[in-house]
Amino acid sequence: MKPIIYQLFPRLFTNECSNCIPNGTIEQNGVGKMNQINDKVLKSIKELGITHVWYTGVIEHATKTDYSVHGINPDNPHVVKGNAGSPYAIKDYYDIDPDIAEDIPNRMQEFENLVKRTHDNGMKVIIDFVPNHVARQYHSDVKPAGIEDLGVGDNPDMMFAPNNNFYYITRQVFSPQFDLGSGKDAYFEFPAKATGNDCFSAFPSGNDWYETVKLNYGVDYGNGSRHFDPIPDTWFKMVNILRFWASKGIDAFRCDMVFMVPVEFWGWAIPLVKEKYPDIKFIAEIYDVSIYRDYIYRGGFDYLYDKVTLYDTLRGVQCCNISAASITSCWQTVDGINDHMLNFLENHDEQRFASAQYAGNAAIVTPSLVVSATINRGPMMIYQGQELGEKAADAEGFSGMDGRTTIFDYWSIPTVNRWYNGGKCNDKRLTDEEKSLRNLYKKVLNICNTEKAISDGEFFDLMYVNYGNVNPHRHYTYLRHYEDETILIAVNFGDEKADVTINIPPHAFDYLKLQQGNYNGTELLTGEKGKFSITSAEGFHTSIEPFNAVMWKLTPKKGKKIAKKV
Repeated sequence: MKPIIYQLFPRLFTNECSNCIPNGTIEQNGVGKMNQINDKVLKSIKELGITHVWYTGVIEHATKTDYSVHGINPDNPHVVKGNAGSPYAIKDYYDIDPDIAEDIPNRMQEFENLVKRTHDNGMKVIIDFVPNHVARQYHSDVKPAGIEDLGVGDNPDMMFAPNNNFYYITRQVFSPQFDLGSGKDAYFEFPAKATGNDCFSAFPSGNDWYETVKLNYGVDYGNGSRHFDPIPDTWFKMVNILRFWASKGIDAFRCDMVFMVPVEFWGWAIPLVKEKYPDIKFIAEIYDVSIYRDYIYRGGFDYLYDKVTLYDTLRGVQCCNISAASITSCWQTVDGINDHMLNFLENHDEQRFASAQYAGNAAIVTPSLVVSATINRGPMMIYQGQELGEKAADAEGFSGMDGRTTIFDYWSIPTVNRWYNGGKCNDKRLTDEEKSLRNLYKKVLNICNTEKAISDGEFFDLMYVNYGNVNPHRHYTYLRHYEDETILIAVNFGDEKADVTINIPPHAFDYLKLQQGNYNGTELLTGEKGKFSITSAEGFHTSIEPFNAVMWKLTPKKGKKIAKKV
C-alpha cells in the first residue's frame, strides 16, 4: 500500500467563519474542533484515496488565548507568534490544544475519539513530534506521575551541561530586538535561553524562532563536542513522550526539523518505541540531501521529506525556471532510498501551488501532481484545500500575505469552508473549476493504490533515449511496471499540445522483464482505449494536452508476443 497522506489543521479545517478579520481573536474568528471531524468528513477525505490523516497542531502549544480557568498556565503574549500561536512552540508535550476541544476538561478523550473514528473509517493517524525546541514558557499541567518537566534540575549557570535540557546564555537577561512589554505584563527571562533556530544569544531578532527554546541532546555548540555516554536526560524525557503518544493509538510521527537533533538520538529512540509498537512509522522533515541516508540507516526513519530534490525541481519546472529533464537527477540523487521519499506539492511551510507566489493557477497542476504521486513507491502528501486550488490570497494577521495558509492565526480556509458546507461535505458551493480539480486529485490519488504498477512496481526513466523525440525542457516520460502490467507516463509542462513518439529501449524490456508485442491500452485519466505494438524498434505514439499528462496502462494480448530482434 502506498501511503497517501492528507494534512489538516483541526483549528482551521472545520472553522466556518466567513468574515475573519486580520489578527482576530478566537471569539472574533472562531476555531475548528476535533469533534467536527466526524464520520462524514472522514469518509469524504478517504474518497480522495487517502490512507493517512496528519492532524497538525493537536498537542498543546503557546497561545494568546487564556485558558487559566481550566488550570492551564497562560502564556505571555510577547513571546507568542500570532493570536493562535505556532503549533511548533509546544507548551505541554502531554496535553491536547484546548482550542480544538468542545469540552476542554475532556480534550484528551476527544482526541482519542478522533483517532478511533479515523481508524474506523479505514485511515491511519499521524501527529507531530517536535523534538528540537519547546515554547519559552514550557510547563506540563497534566504530565503522568513520575514524569519530570523539562528544565527541572538544570544548572542555569552553565551554557552547556550534558544533563541540562536547555542551553543558557549565562548571566544575561533575555533581551530580543523587539518589545517585551512593561510592568506586570512584561516577559522576563534570566538567564536567557538559546532559541530553537540555534541563536545562542540573548538578543534574537524578530526573524529568529524567538517563541521557542532549543533542547539540549548532549551537543556542546561551543566547541562541537558530543556527550552521549551516559545517555543525556533529554533523551529519556523525549522517548517517554513518544511512547506516551504511541499508546494513544497513533500510527506515525511526523518529526519536525530532525536534522537539528543528532542522528544518534534517533538511532537510540526509534527502536525503543518500535519494540512495543512495531508498526509505528517515523517521518522526518529534513532539508539536507547529504544526510538523507544517515537518517534512514543510522536514525531509523521510515520516510523523509523530499523537499530539496523533487519538490524544488517540480516547482522550478512548473514555473519555467529549469528543464523537465532535471527530474531525472531527482531520482538519481536518492537512488536506493527512493521508497523512503515522501513527495508533496504543498504543506504548511510552502506556498500554495495556486498562489500568486507560485504557479498562480491551480488548473495547470496535472504534470506536477502526476510525477509527484507516481514516480516512486514512497508516500504522497496533500495539504488541506490543495485539492480545491486554495490560493491563500489573504493577509490573516501575523503571517501576512505570503501565499501560505496561516499557522499562527485564528482563521478559516475559503475553499475548504465551502466544501465543508456546514458539515455536508459536498460540492454544492464549489465552482466548476474546484469540482474538476478535486475530481482530478481523486482520480490520480486513487490510481496510486488501485494500480500495482504504481504502488508496488518498478520505475524506468525513458528520457535518455527520447531527448530528440520530446521537448526535454517541457516534457518528461517514464515507465512503472508490475508483473504483466505496465504504465507509460508522459507529462507536458508546456502550454502547447504535444504529439510525441516515445522510444522504449531494449534495456527497459530486459530490466522490467517486458515482452515485446501487442498490447491493449487504457489511458487512466480519460478512459480512452487503444491497441498498441510495443517494441524497441518502434516508438509509442501519444498526444498530451497543455499542462497535462497521459498514463497509458498497457496489458499484453495473449498469444501475440513478438520475438526480439537479434
